[in-house]
Amino acid sequence: MAAAADTNVLSSPYQHSIADYWNREKDPVNLKLGDVSGTYHHHYGIGEVDQSVLAGPEETREARIIAEMHRLETAQATLLLDHLGEPDAGARLLDAGSGRGGTSFMAHERFGCRVDGISISQSQVSFANDQVQRRGLGSAVRFHLKNMLDTGFETGAFRGIWNNESTMYVELAQLFKEHARLLSRGGRYVTITGCYNDAYGLPSRAVSQINAHYICNVHPRSTYFKEMVANRLVPAQVIDLTEATIPYWELRAKSSVATGIEEAFLTAYRSGSFQYLLIAADRV
Repeated sequence: MAAAADTNVLSSPYQHSIADYWNREKDPVNLKLGDVSGTYHHHYGIGEVDQSVLAGPEETREARIIAEMHRLETAQATLLLDHLGEPDAGARLLDAGSGRGGTSFMAHERFGCRVDGISISQSQVSFANDQVQRRGLGSAVRFHLKNMLDTGFETGAFRGIWNNESTMYVELAQLFKEHARLLSRGGRYVTITGCYNDAYGLPSRAVSQINAHYICNVHPRSTYFKEMVANRLVPAQVIDLTEATIPYWELRAKSSVATGIEEAFLTAYRSGSFQYLLIAADRV
C-alpha cells in the first residue's frame, strides 16, 4: 500500500531519494531536542545563547545544551508564526514540508486554526499523526503524504502557508505556482530558508558541502523574489536572520548531537556566501 501511495506522490527519482533519506532519518539532533518538550522540529535556531548552560555540573552539561538548542529552534518557529498575521480560528493553514509536525502544532495552539501538514516522507507523516493522537487533537491538525508541488487540495483553501527550511528540495517556480493556487486572495505566505548570496557569485565550497550533506539544492537569494512576484506573491517583509542563527550553530558544534556539518554552516554564514532569511509575502 505504501509503495502505491509513493508512486502517486513522488514524481522523479530525485524525490524518491529525498523520501528515502527522510524515511530512514533518526538523527538525534532532531529527536533529542524534541524529547525536551514533546514538540519535534526539523529546522535550526535563532537568538542569543544563554552561556550559563556551558557552566555548572559536568554531568548535566549536555542536557542543558540540548534544552537550550530546543529553546532556540522553538524561537525560530515562533518568529515564523509571528509573520503569518492573525488568522482567525476558522482559517485553514498549510505547513508545506511539515517534518515531525512541530510548527504545525505550535500554529494550532496559537491561532486555533485547522492545520494541514504535508511531507513526502511516510515516516514523518506517521510520526506526526501519532503526535496528533497523543495530543487528542482529532481532525484539527492532520498530516498527509503529499507532494508540495502538487498537493491535490482545493484552490483557495488556505489563509496561510509556510515552508520552514524545506524550499531547497524543490523548484521554486513550481512551488510558488502551487502556493498561489492554494492561497485565498490576501492570504499570507512565509518562509524561513537558507539561500546563497548572488553577490558572492556561484555557490561557495561550504554551500556545496551543505547541499551534499542534505541531498538538497540551495537556491540563490534572487530566485525567491523573482519566482514569488511571477506567481502573485508580493514580498511584504524580509528579515536577514544570518547573524541571529550563528549562535545556534556555535552551540550545536559543542554538543553531542553535532553531525559534522556545523563548520560548513559557520564558514558559509561568516563569509557572506550564505544567508538565512525570513520572507513574508501576500497573495494578490
